[in-house]
Amino acid sequence: MRRSSTQKAAGKVALATMIGTATEWYDYFLYGTASALVFEKLFFSNFSQVAGSMAVFAVFGITLVVRPVGAAIFGHFGDRLGRKSMLAVSILVMGIGTFMIGLLPTYASVGLWAPLALVVLRMLQGFAVGGEYGGATTMAIEYAPPNRRGLYAAIPQVGNPLGMLLGTSTLYLFAQLPEAQFLAWGWRVPFLLSAVMVAIGLYIRLNIAETPAFERTRAVHRERAAPLALLWRHYHRTLVLVILAPAALNVGFYIYSTWSLSYLTYQVGVPIHVPLVAVMIAAALNVFAQPLFGMLSDRFGRRPVYIGGALWIGVVAFPFFWLIQTGSPLLVTLAMILSITIGHGATYSVQASFFSEAFDTGVRYSGLSIAYHLSAALFSGPATFLAAVLVAWTHHTWAISAAIIAASLLSIVSTVALKETAGLPMTDILGIVDPAGDERATDVGVRTA
Repeated sequence: MRRSSTQKAAGKVALATMIGTATEWYDYFLYGTASALVFEKLFFSNFSQVAGSMAVFAVFGITLVVRPVGAAIFGHFGDRLGRKSMLAVSILVMGIGTFMIGLLPTYASVGLWAPLALVVLRMLQGFAVGGEYGGATTMAIEYAPPNRRGLYAAIPQVGNPLGMLLGTSTLYLFAQLPEAQFLAWGWRVPFLLSAVMVAIGLYIRLNIAETPAFERTRAVHRERAAPLALLWRHYHRTLVLVILAPAALNVGFYIYSTWSLSYLTYQVGVPIHVPLVAVMIAAALNVFAQPLFGMLSDRFGRRPVYIGGALWIGVVAFPFFWLIQTGSPLLVTLAMILSITIGHGATYSVQASFFSEAFDTGVRYSGLSIAYHLSAALFSGPATFLAAVLVAWTHHTWAISAAIIAASLLSIVSTVALKETAGLPMTDILGIVDPAGDERATDVGVRTA
């Protein structure tokens, strides 16, 4: 009976964090989708097509620079004060940023103030999402049964493709308006609707309890050194590896799902509804793929599944472009499924449990958040901008495919150096603080001979 009630509580928390995560990623992905549809025309209308495309993805990259700052701040207070409160703050800040984007005047109205305001609000979004991933994942895994942490940690990650699906489909619906109406007001509605989703997500998050693991050690956390100091002192090698391991995921995902929308529209010349529908289908399948890969990691281990996903992202690097350059709706959809549903699904779902288990309860929120968002800053933002530059320079996509393969190899090497954590008790994985306050945390996330 006790086990049943524990699993019930774990399921409730996983579902609650998934809904909140979907809300935040809905807000975040709206920009990526809208950038291919309207932002080049409305906020960078005085730029050439190539320069406008670069500017749009440069703004996208700016948020990835801000995300580690949000990760450090939210992680610090999440490890000192609790996970729940920080998750509530992050979703509220994200909602404000998204809603305000929907109210922005365009370049034609206020000139350079329009793109500058867009940059500021995107930075606010980036700051907020910096606290989302680590907090939601930490809550889910600290509630999860020991032998099912891969599955329960993967459930909040479903919020990522679900948010992408909701954001893309909502914008797609309004894109069916006559172009003049869509550019005048239709694109704004999905951003303004985020207020409703944020209200629902905030209510859910305020009605879940703090994790038992954090409650048991709350007093100890407050007496220890700052989480960032402990993180670097005891987990610096693990931190570096966890930053490098998602290289394939971050480079591949944002090129496949975001930059390719602009490429397909402006370079291949297909109607925008073709890649939008393809992304929606791939994201919908990913909602089911992520829990599946999470369960596979519980059965076969984190490393094999994660390495397989990183390898797959590299394997499809050339076929992806061969498929989308046909302009065929069927082949474009197949390309999105191969890259997003399988590659992203296998890596993004498993890294939630894999990387969480590498850090002590006292630094888990900080460690996971900082590593995840530093990796995004290093690989995701530059990837989309670099893709735009490479295509403008070479008039071909082979260099982009080569960059994805290089990122895949980096991920595989880094993952091999990390210790397998599936099936081990948390106390065997994490640094333990005894009653005397002796911090015996070690860099246990690193693979040893």
